[in-house]
Amino acid sequence: MKTIDKIYINGAFVSPRGNERFELISPTTNKKLGEVILGNKEDAIDAIAVAKKAFKTFSKTTIEERIEYLQKLKASIENRKQDFVNVMVEEYGGTFQFASVSFDYMIGSFNSAITLLNTYSFKKIMGESEVQMEPIGVVGIIIPWNSSNGFICGKLATAIAAGCTVVIKPSEMSAQQTQLILECFHEAGLPKGVYNVVNGLGEVVGAEISRNPDISKISFTGSTMVGKMIAKQAVDTMKRVTLELGGKSPNVILDDANLSKAIPMAIAAAFMNSGQACIAGTRLLVPENKLEEVKTLVSEIVSKTIVGDPKNQITAVGPMVSKKQYERVQNYIQTGINEGAEILIGGLGKPEGLEDGNFVKPTVFVNVNNQMRIAREEIFGPVLSIITYKTEVEAVEIANDTTYGLQAYVSSSNKDRAYKVASQLQAGRVQINKIGHDPMAPFGGFKQSGIGREFGTIGLEAYLEPRTLIR
Repeated sequence: MKTIDKIYINGAFVSPRGNERFELISPTTNKKLGEVILGNKEDAIDAIAVAKKAFKTFSKTTIEERIEYLQKLKASIENRKQDFVNVMVEEYGGTFQFASVSFDYMIGSFNSAITLLNTYSFKKIMGESEVQMEPIGVVGIIIPWNSSNGFICGKLATAIAAGCTVVIKPSEMSAQQTQLILECFHEAGLPKGVYNVVNGLGEVVGAEISRNPDISKISFTGSTMVGKMIAKQAVDTMKRVTLELGGKSPNVILDDANLSKAIPMAIAAAFMNSGQACIAGTRLLVPENKLEEVKTLVSEIVSKTIVGDPKNQITAVGPMVSKKQYERVQNYIQTGINEGAEILIGGLGKPEGLEDGNFVKPTVFVNVNNQMRIAREEIFGPVLSIITYKTEVEAVEIANDTTYGLQAYVSSSNKDRAYKVASQLQAGRVQINKIGHDPMAPFGGFKQSGIGREFGTIGLEAYLEPRTLIR
């Protein structure tokens, strides 16, 4: 077993002032993997002070210097793919498939930031004035456990491109993953204080980052509930915030869609990252007259979905990250039963032979209406609700009848029709006949799925403040 007893401040691994220990438990076996010693409020204050000092010089770096730093960070991790995949599989329970894709996204974050720096103008002429886009200051980055290092790379790359310094609070549940990426980044040799990482609890380290007046911006990915708490704390010092929050994404299958393609893609969208994804397409909207055909296809596909040891390359659904998360998903499945929905496949309990880990049976409900809790609340597990509609207009109404608006999906054999429907959906991103990612386009949510955007020019400008010179 491994004890992680260092945090990263001012370019060095240092012992935290905090002494609370957090156990790292394997989601696959529920056996103890190790421990992490958590930082406390004082550690967060130290990290913020160092980042503030470093900002004075780092904010003055040239585009060429920032590109060089990004290239060094990228180089530090690109030959360690197997290590990153292994630690994600072991600590988080992410499947080999997902962990491999996650690593590619990590590398892609630096490539995208470099592309932005090669094309973005930090000085613009607007009207008769010059507008200078200045680094916003010290950025507090708070991230969840479902793709920890992916979020670190994406947010850090954007901050560095903007000329900002950062203090990162990763999930305490991802300490082994964080340790690996820090060892890589340390070898990159960036100036001291540009990035600082403090393992710790949200109510301790995260709270200090959210309220400390020397933090100029918060970039948070996580639940809507926690996002609201962060926003309330941030407003006292008028911090800028980017909040990428929860989702209950609709997947609209139009009546002309090729179901043999659309339904497998819908299952993949629903169960991506074992269902522990804010963009998972967990509401499947299908034409009423296609329901029986859809049910047959869904049953066939889900029955062949491999649930099990995440290190196996053919596993599609791994364990939930913790016992707590497993129980949450079980409670929602029971709620669906209580509400009168019908289980098409899956259900309560663990799959046979997987009793030791936090495994959930991939579950699909039918006879669901959009007012049920299983259709309105984010479950964060492999649970899909099938909802029927009569007309295209009704499909759009049901899709938009949610407090969320992060991502949506549309399938149709007619591209113009799919485009028309997609353009009516209240979501930050809409996938049309595909599941993909464009790192140069903005990502974020409508309504309670968040505030602001990440990626691309819009994401970069969230780390910048415009100064207008009228002369």
